[in-house]
Amino acid sequence: MAGRLQDKVALITGCGSVGPGWGNGKAISVLFAREGARVFGIDVSRDAALETQKIIQDEGGDCRAAVADIARSEQVADAVRDCLETFGRIDILVNNVGIARVGGPAELDEATWDDVMRVNLKSVYLTCREVLPIMERQGKGAVVNNASIAAWGWCGVNYGLYSASKGAMISMTRSLAIQYAPKGIRANCVCPGLMNTPLVHKALTTVYGAEGDIDTLIRTRDAQCPMGHMGNAWDTAYAALYLASDEAGYVTGVALNVDGGISIRFA
Repeated sequence: MAGRLQDKVALITGCGSVGPGWGNGKAISVLFAREGARVFGIDVSRDAALETQKIIQDEGGDCRAAVADIARSEQVADAVRDCLETFGRIDILVNNVGIARVGGPAELDEATWDDVMRVNLKSVYLTCREVLPIMERQGKGAVVNNASIAAWGWCGVNYGLYSASKGAMISMTRSLAIQYAPKGIRANCVCPGLMNTPLVHKALTTVYGAEGDIDTLIRTRDAQCPMGHMGNAWDTAYAALYLASDEAGYVTGVALNVDGGISIRFA
């Protein structure tokens, strides 16, 4: 089905990739554009944002890249205003910014706790604070938050603080779903499992093997998955596409696991 987001405007945070290859935000942005959306992509890295913009424009799509720290209120407000001035409306909000830090309360310091919560959770609060009133005036909208199966249980790595941030994201999303359902606005989460993305490579090579040992990381994480391999950014992107599209018009408050079945082990 082509044109599943035809003429919709999607504001996507974390639209770039932290390294070579396809991260979740980059894949979501490109896929949404291929399905007809006009994309306003935000990233803290100018080069990463411009790379995504170029891919979309080279394919004939419509994208405007912006640089912002999405956990700073004034920068969020400026970006949302820029999106409205550029495209006139916001139909879809995708919150994809996130950082992972390995460790729990006894291993990580207070500054790390604050940083994880600021980037992973405060950013969602700030974008929703700016965008939800716009969607309410429009009478329709879809919010898709990128959470994690780490919210549900142990994923093979001590993700204590990260898990807390993603669990809180899911709870916030469910509350939004109830609050805004009468106003035509849906709110859902995608919960990726063990994924093969540049962000994972950057964060976890020191956990699974020697510094920079990507092959060991991939082999070990593939073996943890019931399907025998990790997912990738496109698996996340297609789930986000469904939740953002009108095909999911009667779906709200859902946390959709995209994990090859690994979360079944948490039950």
